[in-house]
Amino acid sequence: MAYLEPSEFATKMVDSGEQKVFMSTQDTIIRAFMAGAILALAAFFAITIITKTGNPLIGALLFPVGFIMLYLMKFDLLTGVFTLVPLALLDKRRGCTVGQLFRNWGLVFVGNFAGALTVAFFASFILTYGYQIDGGAVAAKVSTIGESRTLGYKEQGVLGWFTIFIRGMLCNWMVSMGVVGAMISTSAGAKMAAMWMPVMLFFYMAFEHSIVNMFLFPFSMIMGGDFTVFDYLLWNEIPTALGNLAGGFLLVGLPIYWTHVRTKSERTL
Repeated sequence: MAYLEPSEFATKMVDSGEQKVFMSTQDTIIRAFMAGAILALAAFFAITIITKTGNPLIGALLFPVGFIMLYLMKFDLLTGVFTLVPLALLDKRRGCTVGQLFRNWGLVFVGNFAGALTVAFFASFILTYGYQIDGGAVAAKVSTIGESRTLGYKEQGVLGWFTIFIRGMLCNWMVSMGVVGAMISTSAGAKMAAMWMPVMLFFYMAFEHSIVNMFLFPFSMIMGGDFTVFDYLLWNEIPTALGNLAGGFLLVGLPIYWTHVRTKSERTL
């Protein structure tokens, strides 16, 4: 296994952020669509396992397969570009601007949402044979999850909103550690192991991931979850996305950049 020193993979992080800034609109949306769809399938897979086994740990152990697949295919999640793209601006890479940063984030958001929503419709269709029958235990489980993670937070008011925000921070702290961890080696097996551990942790701890939620909440509403689109946006997706941004950039991207790219030496007598 070829191990890369932090100074090497930190530079790779900046290079990756720069590459994403200048990616074409078509490629950005396609890669984001595929990432959202694959992660949604992994979430559907994990929820099905949890429902059938009654054991959340088994679902958490197996959920990372989706994250690993989309990363190895170089598809893009909003959580990842939150961490990497700002580094290109910090490093003053030529041509990287704030406008291009928001362009990238906007396109990835649209692509992720479209991919996740597509899988939500596919999943609901196959569970109900084209919406003709009840969706069974999985549908009941997901509708309950959707209600508890919108209306449950809403009942707590402002403190509930900040609870979601912090759960979003913790989530992308772990997810971004997986993204960065995959850069420490050139071995596919080592990349998988480095991604598996933090992603498993976030899923088991029920931290909030904006792209997983782009699938989970529309799926829940289709399956009978008793909450509105406004509830979903205000009491989950918006604070989750903001928390993901803060967690990925402030807790992963920025510390690694400042200590391994902009390293400073201090000598004392």
